[in-house]
Amino acid sequence: MNRARVVTLNAALGPLDYRVPDDMHVEPGTVLVAPLGPRQLLGVAWEPERLPTEEVGDNRLRPIIGTLDVPPIATPLRRLAEWTADYYLSPLASVLRMILPSSSALEGPRQLTEYRPTGFQPDRMTPQRLKALAAIEGRQGTVRELADHAEVSDAVMRGLVNAGALESVAVEADRPLPVPDPEFAPPELNEEQVEAAASLSFAIGKGFDPVLLDGVTGSGKTEVYFEAIAECLRQGKQALVLLPEIALTEPFLKRFTSRFGCEPVAWHSDLRSSQRRRAWRAIVSGEAKVTVGARSSLFLPYAKLGLIVVDEAHEPSFKQEEGVPYHARDVAVMRGKFEDVPVILSSATPAIETRHMVEIGRYREVTLSRRFAGASMPEIRAINLTEDPPLRGRWLAPSLVAELKANLERGEQSLLFLNRRGFAPLTLCRHCGHRFQCPNCTAWMVEHRLMARLACHHCGHVMPPPKVCPECGEEDSLVACGPGVERIADEVAALFPDARTAIVTSDTIWSPARAAEFVAQMEAGAIDIVIGTQLVTKGYHFPNLTLVGVVDADLGLAGGDLRAAERSFQQIQQVAGRAGRGDKPGRVLVQTHDPEAPVIAALVSGDAPGFYAAETEARRDAAMPPFGRLAAIVVSAEDSSQADSVARRIGNAAPKVDGMAVFGPAPAPLAMLRGRHRQRLLVHAARSLDVQDVIRDWLAKIEWSPKVRVSVDVDPYSFL
Repeated sequence: MNRARVVTLNAALGPLDYRVPDDMHVEPGTVLVAPLGPRQLLGVAWEPERLPTEEVGDNRLRPIIGTLDVPPIATPLRRLAEWTADYYLSPLASVLRMILPSSSALEGPRQLTEYRPTGFQPDRMTPQRLKALAAIEGRQGTVRELADHAEVSDAVMRGLVNAGALESVAVEADRPLPVPDPEFAPPELNEEQVEAAASLSFAIGKGFDPVLLDGVTGSGKTEVYFEAIAECLRQGKQALVLLPEIALTEPFLKRFTSRFGCEPVAWHSDLRSSQRRRAWRAIVSGEAKVTVGARSSLFLPYAKLGLIVVDEAHEPSFKQEEGVPYHARDVAVMRGKFEDVPVILSSATPAIETRHMVEIGRYREVTLSRRFAGASMPEIRAINLTEDPPLRGRWLAPSLVAELKANLERGEQSLLFLNRRGFAPLTLCRHCGHRFQCPNCTAWMVEHRLMARLACHHCGHVMPPPKVCPECGEEDSLVACGPGVERIADEVAALFPDARTAIVTSDTIWSPARAAEFVAQMEAGAIDIVIGTQLVTKGYHFPNLTLVGVVDADLGLAGGDLRAAERSFQQIQQVAGRAGRGDKPGRVLVQTHDPEAPVIAALVSGDAPGFYAAETEARRDAAMPPFGRLAAIVVSAEDSSQADSVARRIGNAAPKVDGMAVFGPAPAPLAMLRGRHRQRLLVHAARSLDVQDVIRDWLAKIEWSPKVRVSVDVDPYSFL
């Protein structure tokens, strides 16, 4: 009897065997539908020898229901899925979910019906209808997508359709994609860029070649790796560009179109189902020549992959925290290895792990040491807040205010950076001291004055600001503590009432379209001062932006994060790199209470090599990554005693292994998240130890209630 081993998309199941009907062809990688009880599950056929399971007699095998009309998942991608599941201790089914993102992409109709607002407002307007119409302004999608975005029921959307507030639009799901032209508009590169581009282009078609493209901000790294993409297109291969933020997609698309004559295929969470289906099928068929996307695009089944580019490769947002906790930078290198293609890691501030791989000869390095078109690096100066403090009730030092005023008078643009969303990180009662904490998390509620709400940035819980203190009942006693970007924007408005300002955070730039709108306003000179979070530290090129002010350079140095100093250095250097990218010189003012701190001193002196050398040596001395290994084991439950009990049992069962130490359990820094109490253990191991096998065997010997979750984060980036 012909049988097949199948991995379904149900993470709770292991591999299962099915009977292959005589009239059906199934090979490893075939995407199929298999029965499980009364249900039908999507799955992928796999090599039996790679996924051993309990043998089942032929008489007990159920037949496969059918196969899908898509190419099989290729061998290199199956090997990547196995590696990712093994390395990050995750179910193979969870990895497959990223490869096969939706059934509509696999077999959906060729023509879809979507809806968009007509501008008509029905006579009967309920609060839900008002909320929905406000949320979907300018959007188009299915009833389900619009309802999800507006956070209302499908019935509300259908009611708006029936009332004439939404109109149907027929969408052709499989219309042809434009083809990028590698000869459309070749750039004029300087001598250093020409050499770098030639080195990258020569690697196309030559096999696996991980390359660090290390260039200062404004050096033209994008234009250089575009030439490698052009060579990839000439050879008939596909290229993938990973971006760390969805908001960066639109500016990238604009630059890409200028070079290649059309947009690449985009892949990110903001796509409608019709766009997602079209993109996935074009990628798997090879029609999509260049894809630009968020980290999830790394797992798509490219037909002829020839190049992977990881832009801003140092970015922490490439580490996924939910689901499979993978790091897209590292998985990109592994996909390049399995596919036998080059991988370009592009960054102005490469991570210590990447620098170490260059030092030991695993990666090669291509360097761009100066800015393009004669632009100079900005001057960076520290403002000592103990000597030049802001006025009472304000957060900007007088010297920074003076520079902002001078910039306004010259008609030049300024940027104020503070990596804290909202108006204030804490609200308390001045009468009794009550602090507003999230009911679901051990985190303070952040005041968002623009949206008139208190919000938890961890679970999304929101509430209107109360008029009285819930603890003591005192009226008008609530006070906002500390600054967020909205508070800085209020201060700027008070200082410069005629200045045109923009707040740029994930609350205001939540989609590529909003990012495009912001970029257009900046390029048109319609904004004088930008106040933003880390969202503005990368990817943007504004020639008239000449002043950057870092409001609180000490903010990222608090806490016990292994990478706190490195991350702060990268963040401030990146935001400093937004200044002076045109023919006007740039200035950067860094507000700090400790100008002698190594991070601040290195930034001001421009001694990046010295800073990285000291950080690397400290990591080496402590045997921390990349010289040692870390893994976090997080135990969570709605009942705190259950989480404590399981965590203690795991801690007590920790194996005694040479080169490995286990710390904890202890309450996680974020001791409650989304209503679940959390305990944390940290495993510190020698680089040579196969810590995954140790943890796998260790946890396999312990049983716990289904109400308790135990997750493992290999190479953690978040220590919450």
